[in-house]
Amino acid sequence: MSNIVTSSFYPSEKLNILAIGLDVTSLVTSINRAGYNAYSIDYFGDSDVKRLCKESLSINTQIEGKSCGRLEDDFHPEKLLQLFHKMLKIHRIDGVLLSSGLEDFQNILLSIKDHVKFLGNNPSNISKVRDKVHFFKTLKRLKIPHPETAFVEDLLDAKKKAKDIGYPIIIKPEKGFGGIGVRKVSDKKHLTSIFKRYFPIEKRILIQEFIPGQAISASLISTKEKVLTLTVNEQLLGMSNLGQREEFGYCGNIVPLTSSNKLRERCIAMAERVISTYNLIGSNGVDFVVSAEGIPKIVEVNPRFQGTLECVERVLDINLVQAHLDAFNLRTLPKLKIISGSYYTRLILFALMRSKVSDLKIHKETRDIPIPRVIVERGEPLCSVIIEGLSREYSLNRAKNVAKTIYQSLLVIPE
Repeated sequence: MSNIVTSSFYPSEKLNILAIGLDVTSLVTSINRAGYNAYSIDYFGDSDVKRLCKESLSINTQIEGKSCGRLEDDFHPEKLLQLFHKMLKIHRIDGVLLSSGLEDFQNILLSIKDHVKFLGNNPSNISKVRDKVHFFKTLKRLKIPHPETAFVEDLLDAKKKAKDIGYPIIIKPEKGFGGIGVRKVSDKKHLTSIFKRYFPIEKRILIQEFIPGQAISASLISTKEKVLTLTVNEQLLGMSNLGQREEFGYCGNIVPLTSSNKLRERCIAMAERVISTYNLIGSNGVDFVVSAEGIPKIVEVNPRFQGTLECVERVLDINLVQAHLDAFNLRTLPKLKIISGSYYTRLILFALMRSKVSDLKIHKETRDIPIPRVIVERGEPLCSVIIEGLSREYSLNRAKNVAKTIYQSLLVIPE
């Protein structure tokens, strides 16, 4: 293991690294495996995160027999910042690693940076790549394929831009994560209904060309000088059989993507160019949609650790946190081994009905495990399942079978 090279740290001691974000299970697991002390601040407060960390603070306090609440109602980025300041009063934190949930909130990232070193992209670079206006203008300048996109602030402008782009369209909030709040709109009447119901107070909204096709991502790692694509991955979205109620809601991934070499190479070239253009460092992800004609188009960049973390680690037999820190501090990239031929599926399960949870840790494939006998509301995240298989289909089917067993173990609670 290599130490973090920076004079502001404590090179003779075991370093205390804080993972912060909505969901941090895979990240704190990787921090531990790299040999560091893991601390965390997250939303869910799952039992495996508590077990893996020296200290773990969460927005959600899980209590037997009580509801875990609703993510959409209870998650506020400012609460993560409050917990961050509480953590600093208790422990020495040497550096911060980001999971999802904060990349669109520069004010919070800057507040964290005022107190603890960011081990990765600085808030300025994160803000630039997450500024959707700047981002899509940059893609256009670079002549990188992307969905036609416009930005609106009211319904009248939305109708005009939607007509210019052509129905069907996608409408989404400027800030968000996991596909929450993304809506497909079929015509002007539908747009009016969706706008008034879901976007009455948004300051800026994205209107985007709808591209029917496959959702994929690239997981990359980079120094200031070089960019390396680790894997290209299949994304799983909107799986109602897993309880996901959002049409484009993130439900997991399959690593690696089953595709032609030509498609994979094209995605790699596009992703590496974007990462290099924005001078991003460490672990980053690029999301695409592949059109029916086989053309990959970039949708967004995630300048932090991604939901594919554990699957990528297992496919390539690497520790992604250590690789990230080496890229950040030593400007070195990992030497990748030949991929074993295995496929890893991560499924995110959502409660099909309001349910009391059984002891899910008996399933060795589960992650993000709530404490036994808490209540998870219908449509809320329940746990994750990660399964290996020698083919995409075998891995996915095995994961679905484990999911079925987990659902059968739940006790449905009247709403």
